[in-house]
Amino acid sequence: MATKNVEIESIATGRRKTAIARVRLTKGSGSITVNGRKFEEYFPTTDLRLIVEAPFKVVEGVGKYDVIALCEGGGVPGQAGALRHGIARALIQADDNFRPALKKAGFLTRDPRMKERKKPGQPGARRRFQFSKR
Repeated sequence: MATKNVEIESIATGRRKTAIARVRLTKGSGSITVNGRKFEEYFPTTDLRLIVEAPFKVVEGVGKYDVIALCEGGGVPGQAGALRHGIARALIQADDNFRPALKKAGFLTRDPRMKERKKPGQPGARRRFQFSKR
């Protein structure tokens, strides 16, 4: 099995909810591959694609970097958020001058919102069983 001799510029991890994205960023033509599939195929809606491409637009790096990502866990929107976080972190490794712009846009902050756990003796996290007087 022959491997490509590609210089890896930066590797980063992004997270959101229960999704994790491992990102490899190299200089290139702007192609994005997620789990071995094309970016457009993996993220079917325009909204999700805009979320993933947002860090490149902030640093004016659209079409300058190739991304190879492995996403796991969560759902597709969570994976899109995790990928955005990972790309932003990888861009900082590539060039530290990108940090202020990415920080201001909020792409370096991990979204801390998680699903609340179900409590014992209840049907859900906050839901209670119906009260019956008689």
